[in-house]
Amino acid sequence: MTVSAAVERRIVRYAALIEGLLEFVVAFALLYAVGRFLLEPAIRYALDARGLEPTLDQALRRVLRAAVVVGAVVAAAGAAGFGHVVGGSAVIVAAATVALGFAAQDVVGNLVSGVFIVTDPSFNIGDWIEWDGKQGIIVAITFRSTRVRTFNDELITVPNSELVTAAVTNHVVSNRLRIVSSFEVDPHEIDAATDALLAAARDHPEVLDAPEPTVRLDRRDGALVLDARYWIASPRRTDFVRIRSEYLREATDRLREAGVEVGGAPRRELSGELSIDERGGSSE
Repeated sequence: MTVSAAVERRIVRYAALIEGLLEFVVAFALLYAVGRFLLEPAIRYALDARGLEPTLDQALRRVLRAAVVVGAVVAAAGAAGFGHVVGGSAVIVAAATVALGFAAQDVVGNLVSGVFIVTDPSFNIGDWIEWDGKQGIIVAITFRSTRVRTFNDELITVPNSELVTAAVTNHVVSNRLRIVSSFEVDPHEIDAATDALLAAARDHPEVLDAPEPTVRLDRRDGALVLDARYWIASPRRTDFVRIRSEYLREATDRLREAGVEVGGAPRRELSGELSIDERGGSSE
C-alpha cells in the first residue's frame, strides 16, 4: 500500500466520522426540540390536570427533562450510526465505573432518601419545618438535596439523608396550630390575669373556638407563669408570627386594664415617715 493510498483512506475515515458527528448533532437538535417544546409541554399539561402535589410535580418535571435529553442522545446516536457505541461494552464499563464512584460517596444515600421525601405526602414545598435547631420554609426538593429558606432569608441546601435520619417537625402538616404565650404573674393576680388572657384569645377573630383557648399555671425558676394556649387555623409561619404578635399586644392591654402588672412584678406599698435631722441627713 502506497503512502498516498493510506492517507486517502484515513481522510475518508475522518470525513465519515465528521459526517456522522454532524448527523448526530442535527438529529439531537431536532429530537431535543421535539421533546422539549412539544412532548414535554403536553406531559406537563397532563400533570397539571391531575393536580399533583408541588413536590411530586417538580420531581416528575426534572425526570421528564432528563428523559428528553437521554432519549434524544440515544435516538440521535442510532440515526447517525453510532448505535454500536451507545450499546458497546465500553459504555457499560464506563457506566459501571460511574456507579461505583457514586456508591463510594453519600450520593446514593441522598438519592434514595430523596425518593422517600418526594413521595412523602406530608413533606412538600412551602412547608415550615424544623430540624436540628434550624427551621425554615422548603423552597425546592430534588433527589439529592432539599433547599430551605430560613427566616433570616438564608438559603440552606440540606442533604436528603440528613432530613431522613433527623427528627423533623412539620408545623403545617395539620390544618391547625397551637400557640403558647407565657406571662409571669403575681400570686395575688392569677384569677384576674387568667380572665384577661382568655378574653383576649376569645375575641381575636382568627383564634379558633374549638379547641377552646385555655390558660395553665406553671412554676419556672421560682416564678409563677400563666401559659395562654390557643389554636389558629392557618399554620403558616407568617400567620403564626402575626397572630401571636396581635394576641400579645391585646393581652398586655387587657392585663393593664385589669390592674395586673405585666411581667408579674410584685407591687409593694412603702410606709413610714421621712424627716430631716440637724446634720442634713434623712431618716425614715
